[in-house]
Amino acid sequence: MKVKSDADSTGEKKISLIENFTISQSYNFAADSLNWSNINTSLLLRLTKGFNLNLSAVWDVYTYQLNEAGNPVRVNIPRWKAGKGWGRLSSTGTSFSYTFNNDTFKRKDKDSNKNNSASDNSGTPPPSGAEHDRDVEDEQNPLPDFDADGYMKWTVPWSLSVNYSIGYAYGSFNKRKMEYDGKITQNLSLSGNIRPTKNWNFSFTASYNFDTHKLAYMNCNVSRDLHCFSMRASFVPVGPYKSYNFSIAVKSAMLSDLKYDKRSSMSNGVTWY
Repeated sequence: MKVKSDADSTGEKKISLIENFTISQSYNFAADSLNWSNINTSLLLRLTKGFNLNLSAVWDVYTYQLNEAGNPVRVNIPRWKAGKGWGRLSSTGTSFSYTFNNDTFKRKDKDSNKNNSASDNSGTPPPSGAEHDRDVEDEQNPLPDFDADGYMKWTVPWSLSVNYSIGYAYGSFNKRKMEYDGKITQNLSLSGNIRPTKNWNFSFTASYNFDTHKLAYMNCNVSRDLHCFSMRASFVPVGPYKSYNFSIAVKSAMLSDLKYDKRSSMSNGVTWY
């Protein structure tokens, strides 16, 4: 679609409403019943320049009845013959995910620095001989970054990933309507990592249950590089599988049996904290 835009010389710009839309259905001539397949659809929308929304869905084209045991079964009566439309939505879903890190809020600064460095070096001849070798060595072994007061900058690499998914599917069967009731499921998961120092590392994963409105699962990990040794600890603080695990081991493969392990058991796994 064309919309008005003052930024363009023509006074208008093109925006995408639908990137892709697909619908498919087939008919099986060899089958003695239920010849029509379900309808499959997919839709791709570009919401922003760097984010697309992909939706896929399955549509049921047949009706249901109860068998002798009282269980719902699919019968050879298409929905359009029963006056219920061409198809009924049986399943669909989509998900969103994004990762935040140190560079998430510094991209503009980096781009401006690159442009400034390019403009500054535009009139400078390239280094040669010893100067070139020295520049290559500096790139391979960069010096620590210092602030304006001469102190080394304290950098803490970190990342946080967020994933949200939502889906719709058939739930329980409604015998009064002779249809399946729809059920919406949601899931939110988080995962993060942070390294306050060179040898320390903290990470976690967690998921949220929208039905109980509580954290369904969480796993935390802590590791420390002790030069010749390595220390690792992990624990699950919430949920029915509360547990912990702690170990110190030698890094050398020849001394892999030299280690100390401490973990929870079925008797103390719930009350370890």
